[in-house]
Amino acid sequence: MSKELTVNQIKEQLKLVTRLDDPFFMSLYNDERKGVQAVLMTAENRLKRQIVLRQHFIEMQEFENDCRDKGYQFIAGIDEVGRGPLAGPVVACAVILPVDFKLIEVNDSKQLSATKRAYLAKEIKEKALAIGVGIIDEKTIDSVNIYEATKLAMQQAIDKLAISPEYLLIDAMTLPVDIPQESIIKGDARSISIACASIIAKETRDDLMKEYDQQYPGYGFSKNAGYGTKEHLAGINKIGICPIHRRSFSPIKELI
Repeated sequence: MSKELTVNQIKEQLKLVTRLDDPFFMSLYNDERKGVQAVLMTAENRLKRQIVLRQHFIEMQEFENDCRDKGYQFIAGIDEVGRGPLAGPVVACAVILPVDFKLIEVNDSKQLSATKRAYLAKEIKEKALAIGVGIIDEKTIDSVNIYEATKLAMQQAIDKLAISPEYLLIDAMTLPVDIPQESIIKGDARSISIACASIIAKETRDDLMKEYDQQYPGYGFSKNAGYGTKEHLAGINKIGICPIHRRSFSPIKELI
């Protein structure tokens, strides 16, 4: 059957295949054309990646499923970005997902390319039941310290949810709020809702730092997001510090 089709026709038909045991897919192993074997190998690699992603997605739902088994319906995953940079705010996000949420590419935001992260952020915003974002600026960070500022950002994110959460899954933090919660080490790689929160938080903060790069050029904020890269440190040495630098962080505090 496959030999009646051109290589391009087979390539297009393979895009619709979702299983390694698909009859059409299996039949192509008997097609000796080099072009067919090449597109078959590409499709096989794609399907194997999909299998890995689906399995990881299933594993990442275990915390949420356990909460639902206990009777909780609205479970918020919470994560933050921006604890380490020398400049800019710390940003936290809280995300409540529907029971039937499916987006197998979701992972810890640090494991994703910028293009994939932007795509997933758009999909998460369309599919989530509620999203809240908290932003705590550098002045508050300097005033209360970064750990306390992170908790404030997370609490702000919870307050901005359109749905009141019944349970919190938090990436490696415990919050002083009257809501049942669980702190999960490396939660952004282990919980689907925390992973979604990490993606939204990362995209939000990166967009803010791109705006700051226009306002305060010379530090490379659009590329380094305020982290202490070689370009950023060179900018500080040449220009000095700017209003969004964290005065309590080294080497900024030594320059004041």
